[in-house]
Amino acid sequence: MARGYPARSSASRGCLHPRGADDRHAVPVTAPAPGAALAEPVVPPPARWVAALCLASIGLWAGFFGPIQVLLAQQAEAIDAGHKEFVFSLVTGLGAFTSVVCNPLFGAFSDRTTLAAGRRLPWVAGGALGGAAALLLLAVADSVAVMALGWCLAQAALNAMLAAVTAAVPDQVPVDRRGLVGGLLAVAQTVGVVGGVGIASATGSIAAGYTTTAVVLVVLALPYCLDSRDLELPAELRPRFAWGSFLRGFWISPQAHPDFAWAWLTRMLVNLGNALGTLYLLYYLDDAVGLSDPEDGVFVLTALYAVALVATTVVFGGWSDRVGRRKVFVIWSGLVAGAAGLVLAGTQTWPGALVAALLLGCGYGIYTSVDFALITQVLPGAEARGKDLGVINIANALPQVIAPFLATVVLGIVHVTGGRVTTDGEAFSVGYFVLYVVAFACSVLGSVLVTRIRSVP
Repeated sequence: MARGYPARSSASRGCLHPRGADDRHAVPVTAPAPGAALAEPVVPPPARWVAALCLASIGLWAGFFGPIQVLLAQQAEAIDAGHKEFVFSLVTGLGAFTSVVCNPLFGAFSDRTTLAAGRRLPWVAGGALGGAAALLLLAVADSVAVMALGWCLAQAALNAMLAAVTAAVPDQVPVDRRGLVGGLLAVAQTVGVVGGVGIASATGSIAAGYTTTAVVLVVLALPYCLDSRDLELPAELRPRFAWGSFLRGFWISPQAHPDFAWAWLTRMLVNLGNALGTLYLLYYLDDAVGLSDPEDGVFVLTALYAVALVATTVVFGGWSDRVGRRKVFVIWSGLVAGAAGLVLAGTQTWPGALVAALLLGCGYGIYTSVDFALITQVLPGAEARGKDLGVINIANALPQVIAPFLATVVLGIVHVTGGRVTTDGEAFSVGYFVLYVVAFACSVLGSVLVTRIRSVP
């Protein structure tokens, strides 16, 4: 069933519907039929809707990565400098566990939402406001307990927003445009990451960084909230609620949906490699590379990563749409991203880190847009897109739980056994060498296993 957007003219094919002359002369569209919220979209949404979704995504990812990349690490050092790695790992691990639980949960709640505003908008608005409040709590945190509480609350609220933003794409965008829209959202994610890290690095204090990030989060969510085109789910189409069936719905059988299971596993492995490669960059630049200003170094690397990602993600996402193939792009992008781990492991120099940032940006940029489109094609059904994408998002969040503890174990074991060697007068961190080789292995394995998916070329 077509959605309530103006029909495309033949001249507009191949792009998102532009706002302009075609909109002025379009025949008015009648109200959507009951059940339209569950129909497969066939007409692309207006470009302004995609732009608003991207702005909300920028604020969302700034809210995630300003703290993850800079503020939480600085705060851990300010609260307990002697155990900064442990505090940082504890807080980020607890936050990631919260994300694992909350993303599919709020996705399922949004699937069942029958408000006139639609299924997704209330969760975008509520998530932005709740996330901002949690960031303000972090701004005044002066103990590990308050820091952990604030970050867990932030993860809960931001994941409610993320679940809704992610589900809006298969709700509104046809299959043959999802690579392009996935690429645009990947660009938005990158802008949010760079912006969040830039805010955290430039504001001059931990409290100012959190406060500014909270303001940006709310302001950038406003355009989507004011111009959302969500379709209402009629109350009679909402499944009857029972705790047993609701909870069982989070288990998606690999036997019944094998392609979904393989998509989940491959994404988890690639994201684990990415998390191991990026989570400890601040400490890597400080302890292994010996950079005099590691905070600025993280910002430079993030900016290079962003340039490489922006240069590739929309181009390859659109290319994937045109040729109708996904897997070959996912395989090669994972191999390129994994190569960044080998460079970080083997060089442990500032020039090597710059090269790794470019490789990771190119590889992960292509992967993000194309794999997202692939995943939307293996979802079990339209009635539970938010929940199912929330289950997929566990594959994004679970590595954030595993990576801090895995990295702590690797670095701790190597440190106990004598974690540095000297070659040609230069100190070399064995711990970071092992860590980034593991990151490489995860990325390569995840990219190769995508060949097990059968229903998507």
